[in-house]
Amino acid sequence: MASHANAKYQLNKIMNSQSAITADPAAQAALQEEARHAALRNTMRVQRIQDFIFHKVTLLFAAFVLLVLIGIIVSLAIGAAPAFREFGAGFITTNEWDPINDKFGALIAITGTLVTSLIALAVAFPISFGIALFLTEICPSWLRRPLGTAVELLAGIPSIIYGMWGLFVFAPIFGDHVQPLLKKTLGVLPVIGPLFQGPTMGLGILTAGLILAVMIIPFIASVMRDVFEIVPAVLKESAYGLGCTKWEVVRKVVLPYTRTGVVGGVMLGLGRALGETMAVTFVIGNANELSWSLFAAGNSISSTLANEFAEASSPLHVSSLMALGLILFAITFIVLSAAKLMLLGMSRKEGAK
Repeated sequence: MASHANAKYQLNKIMNSQSAITADPAAQAALQEEARHAALRNTMRVQRIQDFIFHKVTLLFAAFVLLVLIGIIVSLAIGAAPAFREFGAGFITTNEWDPINDKFGALIAITGTLVTSLIALAVAFPISFGIALFLTEICPSWLRRPLGTAVELLAGIPSIIYGMWGLFVFAPIFGDHVQPLLKKTLGVLPVIGPLFQGPTMGLGILTAGLILAVMIIPFIASVMRDVFEIVPAVLKESAYGLGCTKWEVVRKVVLPYTRTGVVGGVMLGLGRALGETMAVTFVIGNANELSWSLFAAGNSISSTLANEFAEASSPLHVSSLMALGLILFAITFIVLSAAKLMLLGMSRKEGAK
């Protein structure tokens, strides 16, 4: 009976205290405020846990990319070490490539890679700029979407299709009609004449560069079009209101605003040209020889790797091919670093102004 009475007393006490809190608005507000703070603390705790997990997961993804890059570099360096030990720094400056006698030099492949990429960039950049400018500033609205879709579809064509088209369609036409014309006109000039002399076979360094230009035009044009479209319309309308022509608007408003994106698009196209394999292999001629003529057959790093890696028998031959891959990686890294330094220099000059 005593315990039952004590329990009943405690129950009445709790009910009386709750009635007092309910009757007191200040106590009720304090209780609600405490409940809100508790809920807020719980929410913040959950958010901190979510942020921690998100941070670690994204860090893991970034670290994975870095580890893959380091792994590629280390693998290439280990594979190329025997070739560099055998030939030294002369491996880069030697133009002999003789798998039978195990004598290798990378100069022919390096020269072919750089020359074809520069030809492709010199041809593709103005054309891509014109395409992007037309699509964003001049093209009628009803034609803009079909042309933009066509450019994007060109970017999706496999490189081997470009190579087959270049070998069976472009090269015969180029050798029968364009190369003889270039030889008769530019080939007789005193300085650049040697570049346009030689046999007009349709295949060679110039053909490979032009095929690469066709391949990278969609990439550069798509990037340029996208960056041109982000220019605020009020800036261009203000320039037009001041009486500027379309070219003045592009030169003084659009290009300064999108300079970083334009350089990025050009570097994207150049990187594609430096590493392209199958299209170049079809049309470059695959000859391990150096010549001043752009009509002559040559080789590039990627075409050399594609042609010989599966058939390399001696360890030194395999190591030399790995060394070519490492050199191609170094060339790409140098090009991208130079572009980054150029952008930083532009930014510093703009800040000084």
